[in-house]
Amino acid sequence: MKRAAVDVLEKVDGAKKPVFLTKEERQAIALQRRVEEVAQLKRRAEINLPPSLSAPDSKDSSLPDKGRERDREQRGGERDRDRDDRDRDGGERRNRERERERERDRDREREKERDAERRNRDREREDDQKARERARLEKLAERERDVELAAIKEQYLGSKKPKKRVIKPSEKFRFSFDWENTEDTSRDMNSLYQNPREAQPLFGRGFRAGIDRREQKKLAAKNEKELRDELRKKEGVEETREEAAAQKKKEQAADLYDTYDMRVDRHWSEKKLEEMTERDWRIFREDFNISYKGSKLPCPMRNWVESNLSQELLKAVERAGYKKPSPIQMAAIPLGLKQRDVIGIAETGSGKTAAFVLPMLDYITKLPPISDDREAEGPYAVVMAPTRELAQQIEDETVKFAHYLGIRVVSIVGGQSIEEQGFRIRQGCEVVIATPGRLLDCLERRYAVLNQCNYVVLDEADRMIDMGFEPQVVGVLEAMPSSNLKPENEDEELDEKKNYRTTYMFSATMPPAVERLARKYLRNPVVVNIGTAGKTTDLISQHVMMMKENDKMDRLRRLLDELGDKTAIVFVNTKKVADNVTKTLDKDGYRVTTLHGGKSQDQREINLEGFRTKKYNVLVATDVAGRGIDIPDVAHVLNYDMPGNIEAYTHRIGRTGRAGKTGVATTFLTLHDTEVFYDLKQMLIQSNSAVPPELARHEASKFKPGSIPDRPPRRNDTVFAH
Repeated sequence: MKRAAVDVLEKVDGAKKPVFLTKEERQAIALQRRVEEVAQLKRRAEINLPPSLSAPDSKDSSLPDKGRERDREQRGGERDRDRDDRDRDGGERRNRERERERERDRDREREKERDAERRNRDREREDDQKARERARLEKLAERERDVELAAIKEQYLGSKKPKKRVIKPSEKFRFSFDWENTEDTSRDMNSLYQNPREAQPLFGRGFRAGIDRREQKKLAAKNEKELRDELRKKEGVEETREEAAAQKKKEQAADLYDTYDMRVDRHWSEKKLEEMTERDWRIFREDFNISYKGSKLPCPMRNWVESNLSQELLKAVERAGYKKPSPIQMAAIPLGLKQRDVIGIAETGSGKTAAFVLPMLDYITKLPPISDDREAEGPYAVVMAPTRELAQQIEDETVKFAHYLGIRVVSIVGGQSIEEQGFRIRQGCEVVIATPGRLLDCLERRYAVLNQCNYVVLDEADRMIDMGFEPQVVGVLEAMPSSNLKPENEDEELDEKKNYRTTYMFSATMPPAVERLARKYLRNPVVVNIGTAGKTTDLISQHVMMMKENDKMDRLRRLLDELGDKTAIVFVNTKKVADNVTKTLDKDGYRVTTLHGGKSQDQREINLEGFRTKKYNVLVATDVAGRGIDIPDVAHVLNYDMPGNIEAYTHRIGRTGRAGKTGVATTFLTLHDTEVFYDLKQMLIQSNSAVPPELARHEASKFKPGSIPDRPPRRNDTVFAH
């Protein structure tokens, strides 16, 4: 029994690795040991008994009591010794097991600490890995977002990749002989150029061909007087009374000079209409800078009496205060009375509205009045304009000229009830003035039809195309009857009894989209050009100031303080900037209002009317007010933000200097506006305005955007050799 227990312990102790026993297994081992101990004690007891006492039925059962007692004591002593040995062995075993258990506990604690450290390291490693993965995904998402934004910008704004121009070998080394006017320093260095003098044929007695002789005589007398005064000043001699009388006599003779050929060939302003020759008409067109392109052209009108307009229209013109027609009116009204298709290109503020309204009203007066039976067929004429304000301005002009004719005019613009506008059209009207989008809505909803419309006017056609109204304009033109189009063959005679469709198209510039529209819907049009397309009038004084973005508001305040009682328009590029500038100026005490596309129609009308009536003297506006809107007596136009193209700049500054009055235009320019530097510099040079040195020296102002400058000479290259 003892050996079996020792064997179990040796097995346990001899194991290379500690064996952890469960509670049930320890109880089973302890029970087995107890059973073995009991069995061992029994065997020892049987071994120590004599043979005579091994059986209860032995013959020697009558042994004396003393011998029995002695044996019992002997056996008890042995049992005590065995018990002592057993207790001693059990204590040592318990001590060894206790020591082993403590060692196991220490091992378990160390293992737990190692597991905790391992878990912490794994957790930190996972956190670092997650942070790196998160940063990688954010960077990837940002890159995808940038790519998506670039794709959207390219889709809606177009790609800005400049086309690479193929440079011929002959152009690479070409020497440029051209130079700019600003590079000419001869006037500063040479005294001969500082005081230029005109050539004097035959010392003032001769004449040059093609120039008025009386004016030449006056100029010769003036030059002689200046030359004599200069000589007397050098010699220190004063003019005598006889010399002064002789000079005065020469000037009077020059003023009264007349010759035989001058009596025969008078100026066109002194002739009657029947006496005008082809040469007179050519001089007339040169005087007013009128140019035509087309065939079978009627002569322009010189005054309202020769216009062939009806008496009612002439009375309305006189009532409106139009004393003398403008060049575009001189050229376009006779064409409209002949039912010719016209493309008018004129400076801003040149009176284009009356140039198409008067022929339109004259055309309508020759048609039968719209009765109850003809109301459902729609109006006789349609005028389309890009903005609501311009449409309402045209409506006011049309009502003013139709004062004596009884012609009804209806305006169809956004921001108002389309049902009410459709009701007004169904009640009957001769003229509809509309924006393209709202007019197409009325046509699609069957509020209006154009079955008898034979007169179409597209005012500010380039602006309509820029604003994306080309599909709407095409939709309106397609809704008109096509049976009354003029024949494409210009030599074919027109039937005078038939009403052909007449199309007027007015614009300050002629981009390709407008030309494409004209080729499709106009028949043999006459192109009337007043001045240069896209050019500003000479009555506007242009000033350009280079500055930083932060300095704009201070400079704006200084310019507005110098304004006094006059009015000014401040142009910005976005609605947000317009509201911010208006709020800032309002806090500073200026009488300011705003006009942009974010305002409702009623607000826009109230603000515009307040500016016209001088309730406000400063109007902060976006390009909504940049075209066509006529506000009288605007003294100053301020471009707080430079527009993105030179056409918008032309229309903005055209809000001043209208109807023959002078005006001032000031532009704040920053280094963010390099795309328009070249065009702006060319326009300032053409209009004899001052070019700021920063603009003249800037690299972007020397070459047109998209072009490749000439290659510098090879002799300037640096060659590195090994």
